[in-house]
Amino acid sequence: MTLVVGAFTMGLILSLLALGMFISFRVLRFCDITVDGSLALGAATTAVLLSAGVPPWAASLGGFAAGFLAGFTTGILHTFFKVQELLSGILVMTALYSVNLRVMGKSNVPLIDTPTLADLPEKLVKKLAGGDSVSIAGWPVPARDVAMLATVTLLVFATALLLQLFLKTNLGTTMRAAGENPQMIRAQGVDNRWMQVFGLAVSNALVGLSGAMLAQYQGFADVQMGIGMMVWGLASIIIGDALIGKNARGTGLLIVGAIMGTILFRLLIAIALRWGLNPNDLKLVTALFVFVALVVPTFAAKLGIRIFGGRRNA
Repeated sequence: MTLVVGAFTMGLILSLLALGMFISFRVLRFCDITVDGSLALGAATTAVLLSAGVPPWAASLGGFAAGFLAGFTTGILHTFFKVQELLSGILVMTALYSVNLRVMGKSNVPLIDTPTLADLPEKLVKKLAGGDSVSIAGWPVPARDVAMLATVTLLVFATALLLQLFLKTNLGTTMRAAGENPQMIRAQGVDNRWMQVFGLAVSNALVGLSGAMLAQYQGFADVQMGIGMMVWGLASIIIGDALIGKNARGTGLLIVGAIMGTILFRLLIAIALRWGLNPNDLKLVTALFVFVALVVPTFAAKLGIRIFGGRRNA
């Protein structure tokens, strides 16, 4: 049961990453590789602030703001300096490796006995359970794990709701239109360049928040913790698309699909690790899974086989 709780917690934390990639990949139609650096930047910023005695909520907002600045930089490079979108993300991601080392002062910052957002919920869970563990379906689960799961669940729910409400505002609708049809939005007198910059900033802000929560959950921040996270987010979005079907067009369903896809993907990885998968092969297995998820629907369509309602174009 602890494995399941841990998988759900990690899946929810990484769903913030998936929501960020949803904005860049689905809304803006922008292949942004900055996320590999902005996740580590959010974690590094939060870890340093927590170590300095900053309250957990303020430290988490610091990780959110750091990711915002990373995405803003990528947007500026692409829109105003005319750097190709993939290259602009690569440039910022590469630079962030050194920035993260500068922020932390070393490659790893431990968070042993450091306050986190789950501290208050943990006290509440212990008080209600009358001990250091909670019985779930007859299995004892540490109160700390239950508290972190509750904290992350509330955070993800609030973030998804705010994102859904934002995408329905005039600004959110304009940003979506800028991603769907840049020529049309320019004809309406809107500078779509700033829409891209703002969208990428918000996207990486959510990724930075994911890094902030990941550091608090794992108990450390590492300069390499963001490597391969773009593939992870992409896999989550693909699974979410498969779960909700290609005909689901509402932003609410797409957001829910991204969250569900992340949780399911993390559960599959946890089960594979439980069955003996070598952790060194985790990134390889993730890449292979994404490859299969992208290729199988195409071949299935050629053979007339319908899989999860078909495939939506990226």
